[in-house]
Amino acid sequence: MRILLINPILYTSETDKIPKVSSIKDTMIYTMCLGFQENGDVPVLVAASDYKPCTDEEYPFEVVWLDTALKKIFKPRCLPWMPGLGKYIKENKSKTDGIITSEVFSLCSLTAALIAPEKTIIWHELGSHNKIMHYIPSKIWYHIVARLFFRKVPIVARSENARHFISRFCPQVAKTIIDHGVNIHQIEATAEKENHFVVVSQLIARKRIDRTIKVFADFINQGGDRRHYFLDIVGTGDKEQELKCLAETLRIQEKVIFHGRLSHPAMAPIVAKAKAMLVYTEKDNSMVSIVESIAAGTPVVTTPVPFNSSYIKAERLGIVAAEWDKEILDRICDQNETFVQNCIAYRSRLSASYCSGQFTEIIKELKNK
Repeated sequence: MRILLINPILYTSETDKIPKVSSIKDTMIYTMCLGFQENGDVPVLVAASDYKPCTDEEYPFEVVWLDTALKKIFKPRCLPWMPGLGKYIKENKSKTDGIITSEVFSLCSLTAALIAPEKTIIWHELGSHNKIMHYIPSKIWYHIVARLFFRKVPIVARSENARHFISRFCPQVAKTIIDHGVNIHQIEATAEKENHFVVVSQLIARKRIDRTIKVFADFINQGGDRRHYFLDIVGTGDKEQELKCLAETLRIQEKVIFHGRLSHPAMAPIVAKAKAMLVYTEKDNSMVSIVESIAAGTPVVTTPVPFNSSYIKAERLGIVAAEWDKEILDRICDQNETFVQNCIAYRSRLSASYCSGQFTEIIKELKNK
């Protein structure tokens, strides 16, 4: 089947000036396209040209870059408007079996729903109203636009939180939950862990890496074999120097290793060999880094904030606690073998091919109606 995936925002930008990257091959939607391709389908990715990489890349499937307009009003990092999308859908509608577009609160989703409602599926992630302009645009959209124009369009949530939220406004919400898939062919799972934890994150305020470092300091200061542990931090951000100073203040600078931004091949072994991935975020939806960690057989210690926390808790893929501390790290180490085996057993359900296959079944059902 030919599947059109509309995902204008390829990666998160904390500022209106979207940082340029050299490759989009580590993004969630790119991996999802590979999953469709692995299953024998023909994916076509439509994205905003604001996210086009600064180097020339070749892709095994078609990527269509569309320009955005009125950027001061429809900011490309949060609510992009691509005027050429409607024309593209009309021209390709007849040869497309299914259209998957991201988010209900999206001009792209509205465009697809108006032009090809019988072929459109909305993959929804948000579990609450958007805070922009005191929630007003978000509330208008969900209460009026969604209820008027998304009545007959199936919605597939990426988490239970998202499903509960969007069910308040849209009647066609599927029971099936489809999370971000990962390319498990590039992620080696191992049960052999070493005495270190890992953080994979932007080093920005809301990620609260400072709390993670402080808990890690409490953990190794217990003495015994705990003092032989290390904390690997992968990522960059405006808090990097401040976090390095914190490690020095706590006198654990030799135990905290800042790797900066790493490619997936360089990062994968660090994640795979860690006793656990540590997450202390104050604001996130579904985190791809969590999915990749579990796929590598590495359990996750997290706050309840990420939507992934629901199945982490249900499947015992790690520990979920609002304010986790050194006792939680003790527990993840003492019971590590059990948590690791749970992650390895769950791994196949996180593959991009498995997740894309779930979409394919829904598209088949739409075609048969």
